Amino acid sequence: MKTSLRLPIVAAVCLLLFVAGCRRNQSPEPPVATASLTLSRDRVPIGSAVTLTYKFEVAPNASFDKDYTVFVHVLDPEGEQMWDDDHMPPIPTTQWKPGQTVQYSRTVFVPNYPYIGEARVRVGLYDQASGKRLTLNAPQDLTRNEYLVTTFQLLPSSENIFLMTKAGWHPAEVDAKNPANEWQWTKKTATLEFRNPKKDATFYLDFDARPDLFNPPQHVTIRIGDQVITEFAADSKGRTTKIFPISAAQFGTSDLVDLVFDVDKTFAPGAGDPRELGIRVYHTYLGTK
Repeated sequence: MKTSLRLPIVAAVCLLLFVAGCRRNQSPEPPVATASLTLSRDRVPIGSAVTLTYKFEVAPNASFDKDYTVFVHVLDPEGEQMWDDDHMPPIPTTQWKPGQTVQYSRTVFVPNYPYIGEARVRVGLYDQASGKRLTLNAPQDLTRNEYLVTTFQLLPSSENIFLMTKAGWHPAEVDAKNPANEWQWTKKTATLEFRNPKKDATFYLDFDARPDLFNPPQHVTIRIGDQVITEFAADSKGRTTKIFPISAAQFGTSDLVDLVFDVDKTFAPGAGDPRELGIRVYHTYLGTK
């Protein structure tokens, strides 16, 4: 009896080992693209803006059955995720052609995470509905088709030029569903003050507006004193990042600079809220060259 019971068990174990061995010997799915990522700089202070340039070189025989999401995880050396930049690429993957190079840039603002040092960026392609991940070519395949594509150094926020809100700003508000998402509304005129960098710089403005309330949409002018630095139509209800240069000459010679936002039209949100609202600002950043 013991022998007859043992034989089926041994046979089952052998079968499982054989199947597992076959799976190990199977070739993995061929990569659909070669992925890479470059940053506009490799030393990035917390709170600053950085431009990420993604590049996917589509494999000669690749095909895509659906539109996949690009997942982007920024981690510390212990593997703890600090933030992400998951997004749909501007050209959906179902439109990627064999041999095509898909390249695009996104400007992001580094969140206030309590860590200074090396950060690592992992990238992949996945289907939101099923969780399926595609195979890529990249410098290092870590696990579950997640690829280490670059590293950079996180610096303290003290490396930034401090921008102080003066007159014309409503108190900061926070998204109840996502406390990391914070903003301030301007009034008709709002001012940022900062120490004069006395060198050429680039200003970043992450904002949205209410073009549905105005026809034509609000017009925003940004100036230093009487000098118009830039102007634009606030014609997007979705978040938009405007990037524009400011020369050392435009900053002038004073130790402190006032950067003034003028919005030609404002609105009141209603429902007992009497505030005068201009545009909603999520991030501002001034980076020197």
